[in-house]
Amino acid sequence: MTRTLRLALGLSIALAVTACGCRSHAPIIRSAPSFSSTFAREVVAADHPLASDAGAEILAQGGNAVDAAVATSFALSVVRPYSCGLGGGGFMLIHRSGADGAEPGQIALNYRETCPAGVSPDHFESLDPLASRFGAHSVATPGTIVGLLTALERFGTMSRAQVLAPAIRLARAGFDVDAHYAASVRPLVQRFEDNPTWKERFSFVWERYLLEGRVREGDRICVPEQALAFELLAEHGARAYTDGPIGRAIVRAVRADGGVLSARDLRAFHMEQVAPARARIAGYEFVGMPPPSSGGVTMFEALLILDRLGYDFGRAPDTPERAHLLTEAFKHAFADRAEWFGDPAFTDVPVDRLLSASYIAQLASRVDPGGTRATGAYGSHAPPPTDGGTSHISVVDRWGNAVACTETINLAFGSLVAVPEYGFVLNDEMDDFLTRRGRVNAFGLAQSERNLPEGGKRPLSSMSPTIVLDGEGVLAVAGASGGPRIITGTAQALLRTLAGHGAGRSVEAARLHHQWVPDRLELEPGAFPREAMRQRLRALGHELGERAEIGNVQLIRRARHGRGWEAASDPRKGGRPAGR
Repeated sequence: MTRTLRLALGLSIALAVTACGCRSHAPIIRSAPSFSSTFAREVVAADHPLASDAGAEILAQGGNAVDAAVATSFALSVVRPYSCGLGGGGFMLIHRSGADGAEPGQIALNYRETCPAGVSPDHFESLDPLASRFGAHSVATPGTIVGLLTALERFGTMSRAQVLAPAIRLARAGFDVDAHYAASVRPLVQRFEDNPTWKERFSFVWERYLLEGRVREGDRICVPEQALAFELLAEHGARAYTDGPIGRAIVRAVRADGGVLSARDLRAFHMEQVAPARARIAGYEFVGMPPPSSGGVTMFEALLILDRLGYDFGRAPDTPERAHLLTEAFKHAFADRAEWFGDPAFTDVPVDRLLSASYIAQLASRVDPGGTRATGAYGSHAPPPTDGGTSHISVVDRWGNAVACTETINLAFGSLVAVPEYGFVLNDEMDDFLTRRGRVNAFGLAQSERNLPEGGKRPLSSMSPTIVLDGEGVLAVAGASGGPRIITGTAQALLRTLAGHGAGRSVEAARLHHQWVPDRLELEPGAFPREAMRQRLRALGHELGERAEIGNVQLIRRARHGRGWEAASDPRKGGRPAGR
């Protein structure tokens, strides 16, 4: 790019940032006035209303669920930049009903980020202890662009230009900071204040997304640079990333901060189409992501243990005794997550054994209805040495096709390394590997050496896009953000759905979380509000803690009365569904 062209481009972006209070024409679909609503034909549930609008607009134009999910994800890259975006990766689960002429069945797409070739298993041992969480060494090879555009090409029906149009408008117009954005960045602002050199090192995030520490609800955030990226993708497809200007800008940004990501890593990235994980639970077919997602199998293992124990899925987990059984099942499943999970391309992950009837029966026999056990008694693992970014989209279209799509950049604003020419930040997904033996990651998760970094390997993930089927087709589509709380949050929303609760109640209800290590049962403020109930949980052996949010779930379920779809976007994050 010549100096004259760079100056012209910089001037055009500066003018766009200055003028971004003027919105372009509005989407033709508006999100529901509440976090929960019912739709007759088709619906998108995302964690930002403008993103739901973008996907619903595509559905209204005749697109299918994949078209809508891709449009919604690109819109989220603009309006939830601390959760997901062009610098991240994810998983997409697709159900095809066959009503539109496509071959029926379920498909799992893995575009999780990969470890750069220049990173060895011992790469982080001699670096700063926070190198896997902040800065260029924490950046894994992004997968979102390749994943979304490949999904669109294989399973969508619309052009790149059509599905990118809403995101281009949003990037040019800007968006207003909502309550979740303001609350999420507050701790990060403090970290910048505590580390003054970050203000220059990560200047784009500090100036543009944090407004130099003065960001408040209602402020306008402008990223017209992302519109340039979207336009390049619309014209050139994924080549703009793998062999084009977007990819070159990513490599420049990483190398400028001392990282090792290379153009060869970008060109080597590919999306994998894999067989979904499945489990038959309480008469329903659960379909989820296989490893390197731990979410599907971990959730299914816990629910299968409950099923084996004779748990009544027609009732919600609202008593201390039922919550105790759910917690004990989670502890077994998370213990196995720590021991057995990694990228199946590099290590054997015994999914069939973990979900087998004999192993589930063995674990269920070790659940004590009257108390807890020592840490080492869970799963098949010995104890180890002593919320960040993610976003989920649920879609159902007029043909009964469904998509559950979870994407992430890991912690809030990922690595903090931005690609300023194109207005997005890069992930810090390397922290989802075991970067230091014997240490937990940023979410307190213990992991085995199966998950050590290695060139081309995908890190373990808690993302849990899930579709539940019954004899009539899709019963529910769900997933969440929130690190390991994705698994427990999604499971509890689905348990309430199976108990007959509406989408709004299933998502809004207070939740619990236990991930085996640390040995603490965390409760949202509204969970078991009576002290007698909490005392009963303590009497059953649980150390209690409190957490403001346990996952942020986006759920669609088939309407309980009549035709149509109930949808809810978790009020914890401020989303609203949209559709017709």
